[in-house]
Amino acid sequence: MSDRAAPEFSRPVRIDQLGRHAAPMTISANEAERAALARRFNLLALDRLEADYALAEEDGAILARGHVRADLAQPCVATGVPVPETVDTELLLRFVAEESALPEGEELELDAEDCDTIGYSGNIIDMGEAVAETVALAMTPYPRSPEADAVLREAGVLTEEQASPFAALLSLKGGKK
Repeated sequence: MSDRAAPEFSRPVRIDQLGRHAAPMTISANEAERAALARRFNLLALDRLEADYALAEEDGAILARGHVRADLAQPCVATGVPVPETVDTELLLRFVAEESALPEGEELELDAEDCDTIGYSGNIIDMGEAVAETVALAMTPYPRSPEADAVLREAGVLTEEQASPFAALLSLKGGKK
């Protein structure tokens, strides 16, 4: 048994049954799973989470190719109000057995075309968790509502342009006129 809690959106796939997943599969999170993921990822709403994918063995790894879609709302970083977002992204993951991982100290060089690599142990990969993590990585990191700039300005937060070293030089130049 593992000390780690089971994922909220678990769709286990047995490695010895990959043939069943070679044809495109569709998975969707139910209401309870979406609510649990919303809590985990600090979302105000997760109204849809679904993925289409197919699995294939390639070079000793398992490749997952497909598409992920989600409708969600995150809190604005300045106001806390919901910022709706639709995630619609390609899924390209490479699962490798942890036993076949690189020896300690060795690094794997990846090109831009390479996919994310996920280690697994045992005879199961979890496509639900992989889809949930894909959405989490695709979300806007610092969502802002239309009112965010005004709220931040009132709080005295400088814009990137105002805080840049060049802005400080321009203010010095302007002060000498």
